[in-house]
Amino acid sequence: MNDASPIQTGHYTRPDVRGFLDVLNSIEGPQMHEMPLDEARLAYLAMLPLGELEPRELAVIRDISCPGLVGEIPLRFYDARETREPGPAIMFYHGGGFTIGDLETHHALCTEIAAEMDMPVIAVHYRLAPEHAFPAAPDDCEAATRWVAQSPSELARRVTGLIPIGDSAGGNLTIVMTQALMDRPAAVPVVLQVPIYPLSDEKPDHVSMLDFANGHLLTKASMDWFAECYGAIPGNTRAYPIHGNHAAMPPTVLVTALLDPIRDSGRVYGAQLILAGSDVVFLEMQGSIHGFTTLRKALPSAQEDMQRIFAAMRLMLGASK
Repeated sequence: MNDASPIQTGHYTRPDVRGFLDVLNSIEGPQMHEMPLDEARLAYLAMLPLGELEPRELAVIRDISCPGLVGEIPLRFYDARETREPGPAIMFYHGGGFTIGDLETHHALCTEIAAEMDMPVIAVHYRLAPEHAFPAAPDDCEAATRWVAQSPSELARRVTGLIPIGDSAGGNLTIVMTQALMDRPAAVPVVLQVPIYPLSDEKPDHVSMLDFANGHLLTKASMDWFAECYGAIPGNTRAYPIHGNHAAMPPTVLVTALLDPIRDSGRVYGAQLILAGSDVVFLEMQGSIHGFTTLRKALPSAQEDMQRIFAAMRLMLGASK
């Protein structure tokens, strides 16, 4: 995802972000979109020990699965408590351009969410492109989310509400799942959605994409590669949720990063929510980059950003009671 081009923008960059990007952009070798697919996935996984914090210890971390349209869907169940009273469950959808990423790449982040929010978290490993192009990812995520809504015995918990959350491609899936479950409700309602630096539309020339095409971890070339692999259909709401219904959405915590090529895709989605009268907390992490949620060792300021996200989630959950 890196690019050797120097960073030349007039935007504020945090010191820890600048130091990280300087090192990243000095590394020679093929970029992720130039690697064979298997190597790209391994490179993404190999980068995590260098950039991400160690997982939090939890009472429950267990691999489970649920039925999908074409077979079992791998899930990972997290909880800071062995048992708990009925309450909401957090559904986590990992990032990686629908092409890379899995339960391992976002494991530490899921432990952080479960520990800090004191709620069960169920992470979904949906089928990846290009082997399984659109709409495999949203189909798997919806099947898993509806399954969790039924309080299956594998969880040993009574779920009273759903909180979709995800980063990047997972942010896209967060919005897509919320729209799908508002259109056709599951066994319990969506009580909050938390898309983090999501892709919401197919517009190729947002200002942020032009400003941060190179040198800021995620690049335009990588985005083009992900799009080619995923094969999403322009105008389709399950691919680009900007085209969906924004009225009567549940409370939303929407997160973007200032130095992110897809920043404006998140901004335009937030604007549509606000125009529709939805309740929104919008957090744009000034001076930071796409991917900060899984770079909390390399970017100490990103851990503070996560605390802001958790505080906003608690605020919105409190307001909805």
